[in-house]
Amino acid sequence: MAVTPPFLARFRHPAQVVATGFGLAIGIGTSLLSLPIATTSGESAGWVAALFTAASAVCVTGLAVVDTEAHWSVFGEVVIAGLAQVGGLGIMTMATLFTLLVSGRLGLRARIAAQAETKTLSMSDVRRLVLKLVLFSLVCEVIAAALLTGRFLIGYGESLGRALYLGGFHAVMAFNSAGFTLWPDSLMRFVTDPWICLTIAGAAIIGGLGFPVVFELARYWRQPRKWTVVTRVTVVVTAILLVAGTLIFLVTEWRNPRTLGALDDSGKLLAAFFTAVMPRSAGFNSLDISQMYPSSWLTTDLLMFIGGGSAGTAGGIKVTTFGMLAFIIWAELRGESRVNIGHRRLPEATQRQVITITVLGLTLVAVSTYVLLALTPHRLDQVLFEVVSAFGTAGLSTGITASVGPAGHVLLTILMFIGRIGPLTLGSALALNRRARHYELPEERVIVG
Repeated sequence: MAVTPPFLARFRHPAQVVATGFGLAIGIGTSLLSLPIATTSGESAGWVAALFTAASAVCVTGLAVVDTEAHWSVFGEVVIAGLAQVGGLGIMTMATLFTLLVSGRLGLRARIAAQAETKTLSMSDVRRLVLKLVLFSLVCEVIAAALLTGRFLIGYGESLGRALYLGGFHAVMAFNSAGFTLWPDSLMRFVTDPWICLTIAGAAIIGGLGFPVVFELARYWRQPRKWTVVTRVTVVVTAILLVAGTLIFLVTEWRNPRTLGALDDSGKLLAAFFTAVMPRSAGFNSLDISQMYPSSWLTTDLLMFIGGGSAGTAGGIKVTTFGMLAFIIWAELRGESRVNIGHRRLPEATQRQVITITVLGLTLVAVSTYVLLALTPHRLDQVLFEVVSAFGTAGLSTGITASVGPAGHVLLTILMFIGRIGPLTLGSALALNRRARHYELPEERVIVG
């Protein structure tokens, strides 16, 4: 007989489990980071700093109110890395794995909860998928850690222990799109180092694509016709955003002496590509974001809002949502009654979800920007950047994170939480049951526009 974990039995909707799981992880992380042993000074970090850092780690964001290496001890840094790992894999993925290890069986309710977290379309393969997911994540992190460790060891003269620590920490952060670094300038000191930048960018791209997409690409990489709609949209939109972002940053910042202007041509191309990858939720920066032109900030805002793959470690409304929204708009402009993507029709329920997620995201960003503007003396473009970064769990900042005050930190924490679990997931978690309508009202045409 299948075993259902006791804590899952208390919830009537899988989305509630996801939201509660992330909340519990943030609470545990806050408690651990509040301990004196977690800081280099041996004093408690305070609940605001601990809460913000824990939420940023679990929600794989990377925004920080203190210098990670200077403020947190090795214990604190390991806690942050652990929280990022848990957040990247997903609370429900980890819970499902633990259930398998303890009981060897997986109950129906646990499968449903895992399905809600991993975004799989069939519950029958959840058990096998979770095991593959964890194994794939660890393999990718080990490969990235090995490459980074080798570079720190050979190219920068670090000791073996220090190189292993730096390589492992940043591999976890890169693959899980967390964005925490052990340097105060993020990765600006490595702006022209392709070994480090491309390794971190590659790990962030793979983690951000989403596990179902990566598995499908590995299985049918020679047969694109067998790709599902999700895989096609994710791959195509991701490629378009990476290429477009790189070109826009190259054109915009080419002559900016405080960013790309000081680099040679190959360095400019590498830095522009890296800067285009990071807003997809990775959170690292090799250029000084505070010195970028406002037009580059706006481009970054758009990329952060879109985010990465639907079942990946990235945040935002997701590239699949953005891609399907484009098809919905195109079908409406052409006067078509159905939305088709390739040789498949997009269900009306999915169309409503796409529009709902986009509108909720825009509304949340607009309201939060207004509130943060009222709480701080910063400019609109700076505040908007900070809000979108928190909502998209991107972790990039123009440098105002530490100065928004306790109320601003709480607001950004809430944004990171909502951005990680998704507006629609949070909404469904609050609604215990879907209301069934047993009748239909007469239809009336309404003038729009």
